[in-house]
Amino acid sequence: MIPALQEPSPLAYYVYYRLRADTDSAEAEGRIAAMQQTLAASTGVHGRLLRRKDDPATWMEIYEPIEDGPVFELALQQAVDSAGIAGLIEPGSARHLERFIDMEPASGQHCPPV
Repeated sequence: MIPALQEPSPLAYYVYYRLRADTDSAEAEGRIAAMQQTLAASTGVHGRLLRRKDDPATWMEIYEPIEDGPVFELALQQAVDSAGIAGLIEPGSARHLERFIDMEPASGQHCPPV
């Protein structure tokens, strides 16, 4: 039997998107905050919400640490769908999800003290 490949843990999820031009940002922020609360209740992962400094229509959600990527992604998609987040996104755009892991130091190398 071949052992299952384990994803490196923990993962960090970054989700970015552009809001519709006609979206009220306070309403969008409230809806996303509610979605993140629902997600935290089901996964234990508390998200952060940021907006791009030079483009207030570009927003990013950050979720970390994620121990089980597939389970988290399913819960995230369900929370997004239930909250109707797709209606906030600029037409022709989408929510872009990126996954990152911590860098492991190269063998024998150590970070110098600061």
